[in-house]
Amino acid sequence: MKRTMLAVIVTLFASATALAADPINGKQIYEMHCAVCHGVGGHPVLPSAPSFAKGERMMQPDTMLIESIENGKNVMPGFLGLLRTQEIRDVIAYLRTLHR
Repeated sequence: MKRTMLAVIVTLFASATALAADPINGKQIYEMHCAVCHGVGGHPVLPSAPSFAKGERMMQPDTMLIESIENGKNVMPGFLGLLRTQEIRDVIAYLRTLHR
């Protein structure tokens, strides 16, 4: 019984760790795909882009942000197929570090 419980705990921990977002990777992805419009450090280049440095749109839950990034919003193209969901989570984790 103890071994089974330990195996379950290890499996759950491994699953949770695999889904954890990586803001360092997110920064690299952001700089490659997003900074051209949303600006370095979240200071937008385009007037219609939200300022992540000011925390704009960051009060939304991750699921809504993932949907916006995957499908696009207004003039922003969708990144579904270009970025994996985990990479999008990493970008969101990075964006959440910008506003203090």
